[in-house]
Amino acid sequence: MSPAPLAAIHDAVAAGPGLSRTRDTDPAAAAALDYGLSQRALIDVSSRTGDVAELITRRLAALAHSGLQALDEPTVRAVVRQAVRDIRTAPPPPPTEPPADPTVAALRRVVDDLAASTHAIGELMLEVAPAYLSDIEAADVLALLCDQIGEPLEHGLAARRYAMSGDRRALHGTVL
Repeated sequence: MSPAPLAAIHDAVAAGPGLSRTRDTDPAAAAALDYGLSQRALIDVSSRTGDVAELITRRLAALAHSGLQALDEPTVRAVVRQAVRDIRTAPPPPPTEPPADPTVAALRRVVDDLAASTHAIGELMLEVAPAYLSDIEAADVLALLCDQIGEPLEHGLAARRYAMSGDRRALHGTVL
């Protein structure tokens, strides 16, 4: 059983090199650091806490080693948020045993590629119509963009929902 995502993140941050003096002298300050992660984001990475912790540790070590940026709270928060986002959007690891049928394996790769490209389109949609907008408000903003890129509005909205949630079910009936 893997540790809870937030505990794994706290452990990775606490183990990181070159933390600020505040954090070195006050462990409660590290535990109280708000990373600005949604409950949905934590749920999405709960099965991959080891990957998140390893990525955070590696990125904090690289920043500390480079010496170009101080590891203050905003920097640590940005590293944690980006690592969680990267793990959420990365395709899940391949199954331990690939399907025996090569056609099924090829189809699975095609679906994974389609989902990855749809997520990229969803990120674009979020830049134009941020997540705080409802679908109705976003439709007004995205109609012109979708028309310009040749994407049906419903597909654009579905891609936007997928980028927000990371849940492929958001694409049901539109893209997938």
